[in-house]
Amino acid sequence: MVDRKAKEAEAPKPAEKVVKVEEPTVSKPLTQEMLDSCLPEVRDHFRRAERKFELAILDQVIRLESGEVRLEVAGHMQEEIANKMKPDLVGLIRRLTGANGFTIGVHIKEEEDDNSGKLYTDSDKLIHLMKKYPALGELQRKFGLDVDF
Repeated sequence: MVDRKAKEAEAPKPAEKVVKVEEPTVSKPLTQEMLDSCLPEVRDHFRRAERKFELAILDQVIRLESGEVRLEVAGHMQEEIANKMKPDLVGLIRRLTGANGFTIGVHIKEEEDDNSGKLYTDSDKLIHLMKKYPALGELQRKFGLDVDF
């Protein structure tokens, strides 16, 4: 046992690895103009790859807000697809623009809530249309129209 420890102490140690530390390069910030100029090529890339779900996301409005490329999706399924395509998208944008100072954020669009409610009856529909088109009320009075017959 003592001999083994002596041999391990005498054995040459493996060469230490030299790690090169590169100084960080100055990152070029992405601008909305740069993003707008590269988006047709990005869409074309996904079109050639026949990735239709990703194209549906890229066909929506894409904005740059404080260093974040904002992808707006319409539900959790599109959110998953957008999260899967983020690495490809980052690589394409970096390659096409040369910019490094950005991130990609996926945001679910909230559906606009219609406060008018559902129009179930004919009289509800008529009231809604009369608010939208005031001349309809005048026509109803003039011709004596009744929706409930």
